[in-house]
Amino acid sequence: MGGFDHLSDLFSFSHGKSSKNLKKNRQLQTVEIKVKMDCEGCERKVRKSVESMKGVTQVEVDRKLHKVTVIGYVAPEKVLDRLRHRTGKMAELWPYVPYDVVDHPYVAGVYDRKGPPGYVSKSAFEDPRASTLARATSTEVKYTTAFSDENPNACSLM
Repeated sequence: MGGFDHLSDLFSFSHGKSSKNLKKNRQLQTVEIKVKMDCEGCERKVRKSVESMKGVTQVEVDRKLHKVTVIGYVAPEKVLDRLRHRTGKMAELWPYVPYDVVDHPYVAGVYDRKGPPGYVSKSAFEDPRASTLARATSTEVKYTTAFSDENPNACSLM
């Protein structure tokens, strides 16, 4: 079958793009971007700049959180560049995660006062050395579970 695959690549009508590249770009993605929006006009401008992109299926704008969610067959870098170019605003990929996901959400390296409520900084997941208390060590877990009420074999002091 190797010969037939090679011949089909030679006679394809994709104008120089192989089928591997088309499949690679065809993944459905959710891109979350942080953009400062003050009024309905800013919100409308951001929405229109992203909606007209090829491959975008859905756009959600949350002005209160300064968050734009784009769902579609698009690359995150292209959405970010398009948003910056069309609106002239500073934009960055969404730097927060829900605090439920983090083990210690209120540690100094993780908690961000400027962040929206219910979210903490994503830096704890990207760089584990950012905060020493962001992740519990194995010895911490051992001592914590030794006296836990949820552990049936735990020590109990009466």
